[in-house]
Amino acid sequence: MSKRASIDPTYDVVIVGAGMAGLAAAKHLVAARRKVMVIDANSQPGGRVRSELIDGVTVDHGFQLLNPSYPEAQRMLNLKALNLREFTPGVRIRGSERAHNLIDPFRSPRALLNTIKSVPGSRLEQLKFAAYITDVAKGYGNHLQYRTDGTAHDALRAFDDITRDVLAPFLAGVLFDDSMTTSRRLVDVFLRSFVRGTPAVPATGMGEIAQQLSRGIPLSLNESAVRVTATTVTTNWRVLKARAVLIATDPHTAARLIPGLPTPHMRSGTTWWHRAPVPVAALNGGLPILTVDPQRRGPLVNTVVMNAAAPEYASTDQALIASTALGTGPFASAEISKHLSYLYEANTARWEVVAVQTMAQTVPAFPVGTPFRQPSRLENGIFIAGDHRDTPSLQGALVSGRRAAAAITHTLA
Repeated sequence: MSKRASIDPTYDVVIVGAGMAGLAAAKHLVAARRKVMVIDANSQPGGRVRSELIDGVTVDHGFQLLNPSYPEAQRMLNLKALNLREFTPGVRIRGSERAHNLIDPFRSPRALLNTIKSVPGSRLEQLKFAAYITDVAKGYGNHLQYRTDGTAHDALRAFDDITRDVLAPFLAGVLFDDSMTTSRRLVDVFLRSFVRGTPAVPATGMGEIAQQLSRGIPLSLNESAVRVTATTVTTNWRVLKARAVLIATDPHTAARLIPGLPTPHMRSGTTWWHRAPVPVAALNGGLPILTVDPQRRGPLVNTVVMNAAAPEYASTDQALIASTALGTGPFASAEISKHLSYLYEANTARWEVVAVQTMAQTVPAFPVGTPFRQPSRLENGIFIAGDHRDTPSLQGALVSGRRAAAAITHTLA
């Protein structure tokens, strides 16, 4: 598509943003036979959900996983075609004396005895947590969303040792926040999805999700929206006219295009990708399991050997490790190396940094009282979608896109 100043013919819908929400909305609208155009400022679709090949290894934009239990993922994605590579359903706790694995015995019965011996807390505390997680696992989405709210800390303090050593460090990496002030309703929904599904990545990287969603979608990349109204989008090189305009960007870009739009507080993180000159089996017994450090002896909140789950990411004669810290630093490389040495009980002096990704304002905060659904249409007639309008997750982004498409279809009927 040549870049020239022009006035395009009218579309039914112009979508700004080719992330998960924008692509999901476009998919529904195209299926409804609407004339759609999606524009995005980046060189590839997917927003935060993208991958690249660096020096022969696959690197996602930060450590990300797909939970195939997400109902919207089951509805929107061809999960079989993604060739999902599963991680171990559990966490590895690096204690002061040794590391031990807590693995879901329902999905890995052979781990039952070791898990029982390794779960922290008194027997009463363990029983209380078992009852809690069973209730969460059985609960329907609406039941969890509309229960009495409070902080994650308040909800989980009945099993303090388990929360301190397992849940808090695990949730810190999921939420990009270690304050435990997130809404307990959101935490319950996340815990439910983790109990019901085994997190995984597509064999060729998380970016394959965006590639699959974008097939058949009219898409213009490297095109930035400069100004929008309810019926026009002015980009860096043309004007697009439409019967409806949908903004499906991150919240701060949306606020730039729609002055006065309230934006949530955003969490940030930094992910390091290391290549270690050791076989995958040399780290964590070859298990693709998330390792956490409850005592936080360094900046990292989690780390995992990616090609222990997905050998397609890198040759298995070298381990590819993804490790994440909260915030954007600065972080000293020696500090990261020292923490990794502790977490893996290994010499990390020869580990090579493949990429360091700073993800500023990447995950919307979800404090107590935050609604699970926010309107898809604003008072000025512009439509809006994104995980900041739903829940901060891939599930939330996909649902938000579907809701926006339904609202647009109803308006244009």
